[in-house]
Amino acid sequence: MVEVIEREVGWFGTGEGDHRLDPRVVDALAKVRREAFVPPDLAAHAYDNRPLPIGHGQTISQPLIVAVMTHLLRLGPTARVLEVGTGSGYQTAILAEITKEVVTIEVVEDLAATAEAKLRGLGYDNVECRVGDGAAGCPERAPFDGIMVTAAAPSIPQPLIEQLAPGGRMVIPLGRDPLSQELLLVEKDTQGAVHERHLFPVAFVPLTGARGGER
Repeated sequence: MVEVIEREVGWFGTGEGDHRLDPRVVDALAKVRREAFVPPDLAAHAYDNRPLPIGHGQTISQPLIVAVMTHLLRLGPTARVLEVGTGSGYQTAILAEITKEVVTIEVVEDLAATAEAKLRGLGYDNVECRVGDGAAGCPERAPFDGIMVTAAAPSIPQPLIEQLAPGGRMVIPLGRDPLSQELLLVEKDTQGAVHERHLFPVAFVPLTGARGGER
């Protein structure tokens, strides 16, 4: 799977220079057992490069998108990361492999409980799972070196911008219509100025919660 993903990365035109994946992301993709995070009846399709349903109208993202979004955050081993949308917990596990600490928020209680049990069972003790409105972030644990949003918002939630550390990066899908969404890279420079880069088309389930993702 990793070889296929690396061949495909160049298609995205991320503006990151070398299109080869961060070696630490490659190692995480090879280590984390994706089949552990999909429903048992879909285990045979765990490594298909497509989203798979996980219940409650949610999906596990295709491996290629997980790889590219993780790569874009440029996370170091001491980074603290916020994930908005725990879902199956697969993306959480990838982040936990390459960072010091992951705070992940899921609005659907059943999904949050299932993901937390899987992550704990697999030994990920550097992950804090929370239930709530991910668009509100987690201000008491901010700032974050990286923020990963795994559902599409109509605009960038202001709390997430505020909780991004200087020098940090956020990747977030934007758009109400799955047919016209795009992935956005948000960077906050060391002076606190925010820069946005529109990358490529994507299709994600919508971000839900009390705030609705509006800025």
